[in-house]
Formats: sequence, C-alpha cells, structure tokens
Amino acid sequence: MAEAILNQPHFQDPDAARDFLESVRWANGVVCPHCGVIDKFYKLVGAAHRPGLYKCSECREQFSVTVGTVFESSKIKLHIWLQACHLMSASKKGISSKQLERMLGVSYKTAWFMSHRIREAMNVAPSGQLGGSGSPVEVDETFWGNTGKQAKGARGGDHKMKIVSLVERNGEKRSYHVADVTAKTVAPILRAQIDKKARLMTDEAAIYTKVGREFAEHGVVSHGKGEYTRGDVTSNTVESSFAILKRGLYGTFHSVSEQHLQRYATEFDFRWNNRQALGVNDVQRTAKVLMNIEGKRLTYRA
Repeated sequence: MAEAILNQPHFQDPDAARDFLESVRWANGVVCPHCGVIDKFYKLVGAAHRPGLYKCSECREQFSVTVGTVFESSKIKLHIWLQACHLMSASKKGISSKQLERMLGVSYKTAWFMSHRIREAMNVAPSGQLGGSGSPVEVDETFWGNTGKQAKGARGGDHKMKIVSLVERNGEKRSYHVADVTAKTVAPILRAQIDKKARLMTDEAAIYTKVGREFAEHGVVSHGKGEYTRGDVTSNTVESSFAILKRGLYGTFHSVSEQHLQRYATEFDFRWNNRQALGVNDVQRTAKVLMNIEGKRLTYRA
C-alpha cells in the first residue's frame, strides 16, 4: 500500500472522501447502522437526495456512511475530517489543535473539537489480558503537570497528575489516569489487565510488592541503586513509551488538563500499539481509526 499524502483525491474532495470511507468501513458489504443488516439496501438518487444516501430494505431507515459515527451531523467537509485523521495518526508526538487550525483552515474551537472526536475513535477497547503467553509485562507510573492541590510538606509527584502504564514487551500498551499512585489504586488495574501467567516487571516501588506475588514472576530493578536492567528484567520499554508521551505533552500540547488527560494518554497508546515496528504504517494506522469511528459520537458539551 502506498504511503498516504494529502494531495490524494480523498483528502481533497468530499465525494472522493465519502467513496474512500465507504471502501474502508464497508469492505465486506454495506451495513445498515440502524438494524445491522448487510447488503440489503438501495441507493437514493436524484436532486431530492444528498449524495451517498441509502435506504435499508429491511428496516426502511435512511443512512449514509457517517451515520452513527464521530462524523455524523458535522458541518466540516468529510475530506477535511480525513486530513485530520491522517495528521493525528501520522504524528508520533501528536499534533496540537493550533496546528490543525492552521493546516485545515478551520477555527481553533473546531480543530479542538475535531481532535477530541478523533481521540474517541482511537479509544480501542482492550481485548483480553496482557502477558497471557507468559511474556514480560512492564509497569511503571509517570507524573504530569500540576493539579494545584499540593499540600504543605508534600514531596515528589503528590501534586501532579498521575498515569500508570502497562506494556507487554513487543506488544500492546495500556495507560490509566489514576487519582493516586498507591497499591489500592494500581493493584486492581494489574489484576484486571495482566494475565497471572505473565512475568511482571517493575521498579522497586512498594506499591507493586504484594500484587507482584500474584503473577508467575515479579522481576524488580532497583533504580535507587542505579540498576536499570538485569538480564531481561527491566522496565526500559515502558519508560521509553513515557518519553514519547512526555515529549508530546511538553513539546506539542504544552498544557493538558486533568479532565482530558486520559484521552491524550489513549491517543499515544493507540499510536504505540499501531507503530511502524509492529508493521503498521501511516495509511494502515489511519484506516484503523476510520474502522473505529462507529458508536463514538461525542458532543461538544460532553
């Protein structure tokens, strides 16, 4: 598959964009978003109907390829939406709403809303647990920004926003914004997301000590003693993923509120889980976003 560039027809023309989106979403047949029936439809043509409108032969409802998706009822032309999806999918450290505003020729408010809708499409539900084959799963926490709630005498990252990430080595990453980094908040995430057969890899933080006993192995590296790897026991992979996230938060977005932090973390997880090293290029990554736009409609108020 050729690399996508923004001068291709589906990035320049709304009709070509609709045809492209239909080819991605309906590769195995046209699906009615109302009743789910496949390939039982007829196309509505003529001056009375907008382009790309269909009618289901079963439930008799009208629909288009954008019904029930993040693009539904949007006044933004579809080829502009596809440009935004590609830019967000191809930008390793993310792309700011201000940059989208300039590149797409829309208002900042529109660019901000579009980017959050696309982040919803990047939110892919986890499938199964990590490390089920007994592979290493690295876990670590990182801190971002300032909540403005620093108590007198607080140290470390107490006053910062917290993210805990789980990375299966050579595999998937899952990140969670948590209120506090404690055994009480972190252990349930590990139990829910990591298979008991996995080899858990963490640093020496006490929050992992008790829950670590529940897995096939708990490998610990002592950062306090200058240890970062011992054989294949390391948390370097998850820390490398944090480096990309932090470069994006600091260098691209500059300011991310606690309200939206999970969405940004999920965006970076999506690109990590569909990265070039796993054989996914920019075109395929964008297609994965478009395959996940259904049922992710997000209102501005939300």
